[in-house]
Amino acid sequence: MVSKKNIKFGKNKIILFFFILIFFQPTLTELYSNDNLEGEFTIIKILDKISSKNDTIKLKNNEEVFFKDLSVKSLKCSNSEFDDNPEIKAYIQVKDVKNKNKNNVFVFNGWMFSSSPSIKPFDHAVYDIWLTGCR
Repeated sequence: MVSKKNIKFGKNKIILFFFILIFFQPTLTELYSNDNLEGEFTIIKILDKISSKNDTIKLKNNEEVFFKDLSVKSLKCSNSEFDDNPEIKAYIQVKDVKNKNKNNVFVFNGWMFSSSPSIKPFDHAVYDIWLTGCR
């Protein structure tokens, strides 16, 4: 009878261990997930090709910001998980406000990458935009 009691106590420890493991599993996956790499703000630089002045703009995701003749909106940004070769990517939408007949057409709509802006370049006669950060 004494051995049965010890076995029962051992089974309870195992059940308790699995209960604790299942209970804290969402917290552990949150610590090691890639969701922590996503930022709330996108940082871009805009170069005015005519005046040769550049400005740094901090965009809150899903909010539209007006800069001179441009309407810029960042939907999502994220950092890479590797520190040795950092990669920042953001989904950005840019409209030319001055162009009234095409006000619903984006000048740029897509993913922008900090390390290779030539994958999908921003093409505008007056302005140049590149991605510098995600916070």
